Amino acid sequence: MIAVIDYKAGNLTSVLKALRHLGAEVEVTDSDLSLVERAERIVLPGVGHFAATKRLDDTGLTGAIRAAIALGVPFLGICVGMQWLYSGSTEALEQPGLGAFSESCSRFTDGSEKVPHVGWNSLEVRKGSRLLSGVEPGEFVYFTHAYKGPVTADTAAITQYIEPFAAAVERGNVMGVQFHPEKSGDTGLKILRNFLEVQG
Repeated sequence: MIAVIDYKAGNLTSVLKALRHLGAEVEVTDSDLSLVERAERIVLPGVGHFAATKRLDDTGLTGAIRAAIALGVPFLGICVGMQWLYSGSTEALEQPGLGAFSESCSRFTDGSEKVPHVGWNSLEVRKGSRLLSGVEPGEFVYFTHAYKGPVTADTAAITQYIEPFAAAVERGNVMGVQFHPEKSGDTGLKILRNFLEVQG
């Protein structure tokens, strides 16, 4: 069973549709810690403001997710759900992230391109990623975001928009994508299928 976390700011409908299309058994929760404890995988879809992740702290879901990750349960954060894996974001300095990655997210630098970054863009995939297995160089996925994670050793894919940024991160069973796989056609479904097949 996959626990999909609803912190009242996520785009759940299309994520649930995509996962069920792939044959996954999905249950949604906004506060049921026991469901997170029973889950074989956890997905955190997210849109909107980073400050909304405070609900995860208030409901105890942050602790439950951290405990599940420590046990090896595969976790996938989407968009703001990926940003939450970092120590925090300049979008809401008072709100900590999970801290699975020590770095912080920041806003795109204003330049010749418009912010937010909205639309299709290509991936430069690093070797060895289980989440992005089978994704060819230059495949396109759909983004909509103004804040981004830095490129580090845990970056599984890089995209260029104004500057290089982490399009995906992966360390062990902790994974995140800045783009929306549920809106990214066959490439997105391939990535979600990979997540469903990852062993913790």
